[in-house]
Amino acid sequence: MALPGRLRALILAVALPLLFLSASEAGTVGINYGRVANDLPNPAAVVQLMKQQGIAQVKLYDTEPTVLRALANTGIKVVVALPNEQLLAAASRPSYALAWVRRNVAAYYPATQIQGIAVGNEVFASAKNLTAQLVPAMTNVHAALARLSLDKPVKVSSPIALTALAGSYPPSAGVFREDLAQAVMKPMLDFLAQTGSYLMVNAYPFFAYSGNADVISLDYALFRPNAGVLDSGSGLKYYSLLDAQLDAVFTAVSKLGNYNAVRVVVSETGWPSKGDAKETGAAAANAAAYNGNLVRRVLSGNAGTPRRPDADMDVYLFALFNENQKPGPTSERNYGVFYPNQQKVYDVEFVLGGNSAGGGGSSGKDNGGLGWQDNGGVNAGNAPAGAGGGVKATSTGEAWCVANAMAGEERLQKALDYACGPGGADCKAIQPGASCFEPNTMVAHASYAFNDYYQRKGRTIGTCDFAGAAYVVNQAPSESSRSFARTIT
Repeated sequence: MALPGRLRALILAVALPLLFLSASEAGTVGINYGRVANDLPNPAAVVQLMKQQGIAQVKLYDTEPTVLRALANTGIKVVVALPNEQLLAAASRPSYALAWVRRNVAAYYPATQIQGIAVGNEVFASAKNLTAQLVPAMTNVHAALARLSLDKPVKVSSPIALTALAGSYPPSAGVFREDLAQAVMKPMLDFLAQTGSYLMVNAYPFFAYSGNADVISLDYALFRPNAGVLDSGSGLKYYSLLDAQLDAVFTAVSKLGNYNAVRVVVSETGWPSKGDAKETGAAAANAAAYNGNLVRRVLSGNAGTPRRPDADMDVYLFALFNENQKPGPTSERNYGVFYPNQQKVYDVEFVLGGNSAGGGGSSGKDNGGLGWQDNGGVNAGNAPAGAGGGVKATSTGEAWCVANAMAGEERLQKALDYACGPGGADCKAIQPGASCFEPNTMVAHASYAFNDYYQRKGRTIGTCDFAGAAYVVNQAPSESSRSFARTIT
């Protein structure tokens, strides 16, 4: 599959920068900042932590004045929330919505860059008696913004949980619950389309995996290489549980009308670092793999789903801190990327190219000037085996560079051609009849080439990404081991 001829190499050297720049615009990664705890740092310290980590977007669950003031003049974009408890008042009294917007948005904007208002949170799941009030509340809040000339920069939405779906498997069978479809979801989608807003979705592959670990692959849940799952209804193949969940939402939306212009924002997603005995999969290594791989996908512009492959995606990880006063199972108190003492529970970067807290990133020179950078994640020096794709490049220990099947064959081929051509990888072993030609698949051949390139470059940051077509692992890949014999220890 690799044809690194001299002529082709010259053509690729010129064309590849344009090819990769034409990929879909990358989405953004933010964080959910919850405060259901009695041991968190003060807001000023939290904002400083976010700035140090390169976190440029934050979603709140209220409009706490000390938090909004701390975020002023930082450039961090903010989503605030009108809590479920205030929905009825906002829906029934436009004057209440106007006063709320004046007090909680206009009073801080533009110094605090509020860009969205989440009206309620998972109303269908946690405040079912208010379901009928949701869209009227959203409408009144938007009207208040318009009255204050804030409706263009500040959008209104409402996070929904996947429990809003009556069916989600396979993704092509996605459909909203009968009590919600026409009564609430269609009016909400009409509102979002008319106001240029977006649909917020809280999606947690952890729950689906933990409850069905006997039939769902952990690799499938963590964005790691896997055999994939075929949706017989659409003919699409899925390599990611999150993609399947989001496409179930896209399918459900399409059954209510043409809402292709309404983007989806993943308003919450994450993986717990600890859980009860029955919470299968709750572990720091899995949390690092899930969040690290997701961040890399989004920031590299490779977050589209099989149903919407060219869509960019904005994602808010849940959550900034472990929150010790959250009720429920142990996992509920262990979704944080940080402990309250501001130390990382595991290492996830919020920018491509390594340590966002002042560490060096890649200039892109080792990748032919294309600006490809390494994903962040678990520090490979102390990562448990199999921690997965969110792994920082390292010069010690074991590390391999593998192909990301979710990138698709076209992007893998472009990256493979670069690695075997201008990149200088030795790809003779994957030519027809050679020792590593089998298995004769794009992923296997690309993994060989990417790993050879990565090892030749000394595993430096920026040499295993290929615009989202590859990532680092610390456990020997399942493909033929001879394909990875160049690993340095």
